[in-house]
Amino acid sequence: MNYRNLISITLLSFALSAPQLFAAGGDDSADAAKSLGISFSNGTSSTLILERDGKRYQVDVATKTVQEIGPGADPAPAPAPPAEPAAALFQQNCAACHGAGGKGLAAVHTPDFTNPAFQRSLSDHNIVDAIRNGKGGGRMPAWSGRLTDTQIGSLSTYIRTFAGRPGGASSSSGQPQESRNTIYEPGDDVLFSLPTGRPVDEHGLYVNFAHRFPYDAAFTGPARGGELFGLDNFALASLGLRYGVTDRLSVSIFRSPTEIGRPIQFMAAYNILDEHHEDPLNVTVRVSIEGQNNFRKSYTQNIEGIFSRSITSRGQFYVVPTLSFDARALAQATGFTSADIPDLPGVNTFSIGFGAAYDILPTVALVAEVIPTLLNSGELGIHRPAYSFGIQKKLFRHAFTLGLTTSPGVTVSQRAGTRAEFLGEPSADTPGGLFFGFDLMRQIY
Repeated sequence: MNYRNLISITLLSFALSAPQLFAAGGDDSADAAKSLGISFSNGTSSTLILERDGKRYQVDVATKTVQEIGPGADPAPAPAPPAEPAAALFQQNCAACHGAGGKGLAAVHTPDFTNPAFQRSLSDHNIVDAIRNGKGGGRMPAWSGRLTDTQIGSLSTYIRTFAGRPGGASSSSGQPQESRNTIYEPGDDVLFSLPTGRPVDEHGLYVNFAHRFPYDAAFTGPARGGELFGLDNFALASLGLRYGVTDRLSVSIFRSPTEIGRPIQFMAAYNILDEHHEDPLNVTVRVSIEGQNNFRKSYTQNIEGIFSRSITSRGQFYVVPTLSFDARALAQATGFTSADIPDLPGVNTFSIGFGAAYDILPTVALVAEVIPTLLNSGELGIHRPAYSFGIQKKLFRHAFTLGLTTSPGVTVSQRAGTRAEFLGEPSADTPGGLFFGFDLMRQIY
C-alpha cells in the first residue's frame, strides 16, 4: 500500500474515531481502538501502531512518516526534539544583528557575546530585560509579545553559552551580581543642541530635523494658551543629513533658515574611543566649517571634543569643549535677499557644554544641557549661558525630543547663543524667556 495513502487513511480513521475514543472510558476505549486496528506507543503522544492487511506500521502523526515493523516488534523510539531549541530561536531572530556565532557585527555595534569580560559585566536580569524591552533607543527592538517568557528565558541561557558560561555573572560567593560596566545607548545625535557623539552604522544615512520657536516665550506673556505656548508662532526649521563612511567616521551637512543667517555647515566626525570596545569612555572629535547666506560669507571654523561616559545602562553624562574661530553673533535677517543678512565681525570663542541623559523608561529619556561661553561671550551679546531640557522618545532608528530652551541656534557656532542675543532683549534668556523646540532624528538606511 502506498504510504501516502496509508497516512491519509490513518488520519481519517483517527479523526472519525476520536470522539468515540475520548468519550469512551477504560475498556470501551481499548475496544474501539482494537476494532480500528490501532494501538498506541508508550512514551509518546504522536505515534501509533496501525495494522492493515496483516502488516504492522508505525505512524508518526507529527512528522507524517510511516515505518513498517515486524509482528510483535517494539516500535522505534520517537525522534528526539531538537537538542537546542534556543539555538534555532537565536538564528531566526537574533543572528542578523548579533552574528551566527554571537561575536557581534561591527556595522551595527552589537557586542561580542564570546567575550568573557563582556559576559561578566552582565547579570541574567540585564540579558532578559534587554530581550524583553529592547535597548539602544530602539536599535534593538523589544521582543515582548513576540516571544513567550519561556522563549526569552531560553535565549538568555543560550547567550551565556557563547562564552562557555552556562550561568550568569556571579561574585566569589556565588551570588548573582548586577552589571558593573553597562553601557548607555543615546537615542539621538544631540541631547537637544549639544552633541552626544553617538556612533553611526557603516553606510548608515540619518536625517536630522530641528525646530525652534524663539519669538514668543512659552509661559510668559498674554494668551499663552491661545497661542499654544508659542508653538503657533513662526519656527526656525533646520535640516541635516549625516552619513557613516565607516562605523567610526561620519560626514554631515546641516542648514538653518534665513531668519538666523541661513548658514550651511559641513562636518566630519571620528569616534576615537568607544565604551562598546571596552574603552573607559567615549571620545569623538568633530571639525566643521559653516558659512552664512548659503555658504557665501561669514565663515566660522569649529573644533569639538565630545567626551561621554555611561553612569549606568540608563544614564550618561557629556562634556563638550568647543573652539570656534570667527563666530558671529546671532542676529535676525531683515528680509530674504542676500543684502538682508547682516555682515558682522568674527570673534574667536571657547565654550564647554555639559549635559546628561537618563532613561526613566526603556524608550523614554530625560535630557538636559548647559553651554557656557568662557571666551568673548560679551562681544557676542551673550549675558547668560544657553541651556535646555526636555523629554526624548526613542524608537528603533527614530528619536523625538520635545524641550524648553533659551537658544535658537543649532549649528556648532550658534548653539551657545541665546534668545536675548537673537532678539536684542537682555532679559530674554532668563527662565521666563524659555521657549519650546523639538528635534526629530530618523535613520533611513
